[in-house]
Amino acid sequence: MKYYEVRFTITPYSADAADILSVMAGDAGFESFESTSDGLSGYVQQQLFDQSLLDAAIEGFPFEGTHIIYKVEEAEDRDWNEQWEQDGFAPIIVESEAKGSTEKKTMVIHDGRHMPDAIVPADLTVEIDAHLAFGTGTHETTRMICSTLLGLAMNGRQVLDCGCGTGILGICALKLGAASCTAYDIDEWSVDNTRHNAVINHTDDRMTVMHGDATLLDKLSPRFDLVTANINRNILLQDMPRFVSVMVPKGMLILSGFYQSDCDLLTEKAKTLGLTLQECRHDGDWACMVFTRLHA
Repeated sequence: MKYYEVRFTITPYSADAADILSVMAGDAGFESFESTSDGLSGYVQQQLFDQSLLDAAIEGFPFEGTHIIYKVEEAEDRDWNEQWEQDGFAPIIVESEAKGSTEKKTMVIHDGRHMPDAIVPADLTVEIDAHLAFGTGTHETTRMICSTLLGLAMNGRQVLDCGCGTGILGICALKLGAASCTAYDIDEWSVDNTRHNAVINHTDDRMTVMHGDATLLDKLSPRFDLVTANINRNILLQDMPRFVSVMVPKGMLILSGFYQSDCDLLTEKAKTLGLTLQECRHDGDWACMVFTRLHA
């Protein structure tokens, strides 16, 4: 993946202004930020960078008297996860209360270097080896969707995972009893990584992984009971009609990858597509929403 590094200078600098800027810049496609002495360095995939949205966010910045300038450079072409991949990650515990029950279900996500502790009771374990792909459970959005899946009756469901990253969401659904999962991602690294992770979790016989964007869905029939998408707000708004086009009546759509401030906009878009909001949860500034399609 090719990235831009965008260096923001905030005058006068304050931590609060930097926090607000990082939230607003997320709408322009930014994935991560590093603090600097006078602002931020932000990282965004070149194909997802929306400079007009970034300019609009800066123009409407809510701190009176604050001046923001930025410089866009092509980021060094390197393995952004290299050190993380070498070190791995400690097992991550995700919990959810099953629908209609006080019983809690527990999921443990781990890599090959850090096996789950035997003293931690788990209904489900998922092993993830991440290579240049997003989705290990370390991020709030991934954890929220996994927690939502834990609370659902998955047996027999046909699942679609949009922007699959490491494949963690589809693999989780399959290990909870889903019949099949179709997944896609625009990034070849992610496609290969999803296939790899499906093999090590023994779900590859029920998983189909495709390389491309949401236009791939134009060739599919409406057959999915459950669609998951952990992508930024603008891509969700653009692709939601295609998600709905392949969902069966009473199908479910689980979305994350956006901030609480985006929920109203996404809900309004969903309403125009015949979707009804069933649940909205948040973890910090990040949000996760669950919709159902009531009619064909």
